[in-house]
Amino acid sequence: MSGPDSDELFEHHRIQVDKGQALLRLDKFLMDRLPNVTRNKLQGAIKAESVRVNGNVIKASYRVKPLDVITITLANPPRETDVLPENIPLDIMFEDSELLIVNKPAGMVVHPAYNNWTGTLVNALVYHLQNLPTHRNGEIRPGLVHRIDKDTSGLLVIAKTELSMAYLARQFYDHSIERTYYALVWGVPAQPKGTIVGHIGRSLKDRKVMAVYPDGEFGKPAVTHYEVLEDFSYCSLIKCNLETGRTHQIRAHMKYLGHPLFNDATYGGDKILKGQQTGSYKAFVQNTFEALPRQALHAKSLGFVHPVSHENIHFESDLPEDFKAGLERWRQYGNMLATRSN
Repeated sequence: MSGPDSDELFEHHRIQVDKGQALLRLDKFLMDRLPNVTRNKLQGAIKAESVRVNGNVIKASYRVKPLDVITITLANPPRETDVLPENIPLDIMFEDSELLIVNKPAGMVVHPAYNNWTGTLVNALVYHLQNLPTHRNGEIRPGLVHRIDKDTSGLLVIAKTELSMAYLARQFYDHSIERTYYALVWGVPAQPKGTIVGHIGRSLKDRKVMAVYPDGEFGKPAVTHYEVLEDFSYCSLIKCNLETGRTHQIRAHMKYLGHPLFNDATYGGDKILKGQQTGSYKAFVQNTFEALPRQALHAKSLGFVHPVSHENIHFESDLPEDFKAGLERWRQYGNMLATRSN
């Protein structure tokens, strides 16, 4: 199943103050206007500079004036009050009082949903975070500000406080978070570097699949920058940097470019799309499918501004063993082809 876009894990409000509004503290004004938002969440958003008045950063004590324009970006993660804590091992790359960075394995669902109520990353996080003061009544508070697909491996940042949730949500909303993915794709793009621009939305033929609408008639804007790192003739290793966080963005964009991800069954990459028709080549590809039994996509790095220290921090993760195995097989095959051609 596809979850919401990473870009949908926060909500954006724009409020124009009435011309007859009496002077009132900003936090009190917003409590009245946003009744479903807690005071802690609002105060965290103000501290995180996710609340602006007339485009300017302000304090909670600011007094709202007539005709002010207030914009608010709030983290809006899925929240379940009865997620079962599960003692599932986590590969934690970094943790402090504000956030943690997890290296998610392929095969793990991020958030509980239909058919996947247990064994998810959130179940593991609830167990890991259950002694925090921010954890109340079995609910993980705050939580996720982005997500990756079940069969995609790699890095995720999880906020542990309302301040961090608001601060990170603002960076995702502004597209200032640096996200790099490695993907093994069929074929070699004609341009070694490029940018794919095309709205992404549900396919009109199959609701489980995302489609690219280049004219923007459906879906939401999506931008992916790519660069070819290695050329194996029939496959290539590429680096992708995301500006937006649409569901299946890289998978849909690369198929649209004519280069589906290797072994991505949803987007047609689980068949031989490039190469020879010999029995030995077919056996090689089949064995490589078995070595890398999922879409070849890994969230390699994350970079952002820390919510409290305001320092730029950056994290890198190694490719998992299955990805390395598939990549090494293609590397050897590409070397063999190059030797033959010489």
